[in-house]
Amino acid sequence: QVQLVESGGGLVQAGGSLRLSCAASGRTFSVYAMGWFRQAPGKEREFVAAISSSGGNTYYADSVKGRFTISRDNAKNTVYLQMNSLKPEDTAGYYCAARYYSDPSYSDYEYDYWGQGTQVTVSS
Repeated sequence: QVQLVESGGGLVQAGGSLRLSCAASGRTFSVYAMGWFRQAPGKEREFVAAISSSGGNTYYADSVKGRFTISRDNAKNTVYLQMNSLKPEDTAGYYCAARYYSDPSYSDYEYDYWGQGTQVTVSS
């Protein structure tokens, strides 16, 4: 069992930055690939970014490429999402997820554990 707790969300103006954190507890964090997903009201959950268990490979949705950076610190059992140049369309609940596999996935159904989410609101 893995427990995931996100933090760092909030209200920010367009063009601003936020850094989300996802702290994991439970089984060995370093064996899990990690992903960030988001869901806006009335929309389906969508892939944002993911990172392999070692941290050596990262993946991004086209909509965030060049603006968001995913990273992880296995010693701290934490994965981060640095979000720069935020846009109003980035407004959503952001969720981290853990997959019991070395490589992440773009598909939310392939993740085994989920956090409760943190809200990001970008004003224009």
